[in-house]
Amino acid sequence: MAHTIAQQNSTVDFRCLHACAEEVSPSFEIGNLPISRFLSKNSRESQCCLRWEGGVGSKSDVYCLQNRGFQRSVCIDRVHEVELDEWSVDTDKLGIERKSGEEMYEKRPHRSSPLDLDGRFVGNSEDKNNDALRNLCSRGKLVNASRLIDIMARRNQIPDFPSCRNLIRGLVKIDRIDKAAKILKIMVMSGGVPDIITYNMMVGGFCKKGQLRSAIDLVEDMSLSGCPPDVITYNTIIRGMFATPYIVTYTVLIELICRHCGIMRAVEVLDDMVVEGCYPDIVTYNSLVNFTCRRNKLEDTALVIHNLLSLGFDPNVVTYNTILHSLCGRGCWDEADEIFTIMNETSVSPTVVTYNILINGLCKFGMLERAINFFTQMISQNCSPDIITYNTLLGALCREGMIDQAIQLLELLSGTSCSPGLITYNTVIDGLAKSGSMEKAMGLYGQMVEIGIIPDEITHRSLVGGFCRENLVEEAAVILMEMHKRGHQVRTSSFKYVIHGLCRNNKVDVAIQVLEMMISDQCMPDEAIYSTILQGVTAAGMTKEADQLRQKLIEWKVVQEETM
Repeated sequence: MAHTIAQQNSTVDFRCLHACAEEVSPSFEIGNLPISRFLSKNSRESQCCLRWEGGVGSKSDVYCLQNRGFQRSVCIDRVHEVELDEWSVDTDKLGIERKSGEEMYEKRPHRSSPLDLDGRFVGNSEDKNNDALRNLCSRGKLVNASRLIDIMARRNQIPDFPSCRNLIRGLVKIDRIDKAAKILKIMVMSGGVPDIITYNMMVGGFCKKGQLRSAIDLVEDMSLSGCPPDVITYNTIIRGMFATPYIVTYTVLIELICRHCGIMRAVEVLDDMVVEGCYPDIVTYNSLVNFTCRRNKLEDTALVIHNLLSLGFDPNVVTYNTILHSLCGRGCWDEADEIFTIMNETSVSPTVVTYNILINGLCKFGMLERAINFFTQMISQNCSPDIITYNTLLGALCREGMIDQAIQLLELLSGTSCSPGLITYNTVIDGLAKSGSMEKAMGLYGQMVEIGIIPDEITHRSLVGGFCRENLVEEAAVILMEMHKRGHQVRTSSFKYVIHGLCRNNKVDVAIQVLEMMISDQCMPDEAIYSTILQGVTAAGMTKEADQLRQKLIEWKVVQEETM
């Protein structure tokens, strides 16, 4: 890797870090090289297949950052070399001036109290307060200027942004980072955009205080405020990490660089940290593997694995599972088989999570037979399936209409230490209901109640749908009443279907009960439902009952009398 480390008074020059806004990275040829090649036993010998284009003299070797008309070296010792007003913090005199008529200030021989100052500014307009703010900043009255900005914020006045910027820089220089952070927040919320120098000074101030978490949070906010971090920003945090190494913060920083600047920049930072004696751990590398896999950039994943192996680390089960999850999600079964084979050949044995990833991916792609083979294999390897394994397979079997096999698997589950739960029963009951096996579905319903599992809305909805499809509307009405008693939400379509079915079967009295439930659930029926019930009552020769029903509907105020 082309980078230069220059020691200058214990200051490190990271020239391999380029500006995030214009990424000029070395060309890393990886093509379609599979990740499994890096993870195989001979991966150390095969690392030479990766080559870098762009040697020491390439653009990646030296990068000079231009900012606002002047050049800066990447050397992190120059973070604090900024163009700002010289601050003279004189606390012995306040020297507030007040002028009459055209003049605003009048010299006072004595020192004013904070209350005097607050009262002097509260009644001013925004323009007058900004004039006062510029006056205070120009004379280095930092604390008083900060108080004035607080007053302006409370009065919804927008402070002068250049004054805010200079004030923030001055507060950082006198080690008042908390007050500077407050001014920065007011400035941003007022619509101001701090420049990169101000942000870098804030980051440096947090790092000096050992507040690396606050520094990283600020870097996260920079892009949102319209001023993305640059190489000096990241170098400042890295220098702070050298002073107080903290591996969790290190991992967060690498994720941040990866997200904003890309995987190439993150790997460069990893290399530079190693040179300085700050070594990442496998958690850091797993974080990068997860980041690249989530974005389906497996060529970047291969780069991270190459870097991991070159430092003598061995991938752990989390590394393999993360890669497998990405491969299975994309349907890359040959590559997934290779990774799984490598795991079996190394000391990293597949876990129940590994098998669940494979089984779930295969089931989603309709490859149920292969999923069952993995299920059988994990049992033979003394890797006990968990409830996720069983639920995944049960769902796939029911979707494929293999109801008998699903019931057999459920019986197998009941004989293990892994007890079936609500999701398990709901999965099989839904499969049985959709296949029309309502007797078996109700048998499982009774079984789950017997062992203390309380049916939920999904359970009852599956049963109602199954009964309606089989035209068993009276049984569906019983389930609706059970749902009503338990306070479960019933779909309007379910009410309609059951009422129509009951009326067709001359069960008008039950249909009226269902209608009452519907109204009490604040699920207002439409004219079609009323017409269906009235037609059913009339067709049954119950003219008197039809008139009574009309009156009831009017009494319930669900219809207008003129519409009947």
